[in-house]
Amino acid sequence: MIRLSVPDMNCGHCKASVEAALKPIAQSVAVDLAQREVTVEGADAGAAVAALDEAGFPATVLA
Repeated sequence: MIRLSVPDMNCGHCKASVEAALKPIAQSVAVDLAQREVTVEGADAGAAVAALDEAGFPATVLA
């Protein structure tokens, strides 16, 4: 399980874009819009960060 901080995610459209970017590379994606965090399972952290960056949502891995 990987937790990512996605500070630029702030609306429902952003949430949908983040999910769409991650679903092709992950087994599951859970978005917490209020905390601006995403939990990803079944994907490499580097690949997840790269997918979000390509979608316009820079992310960092949380410890």
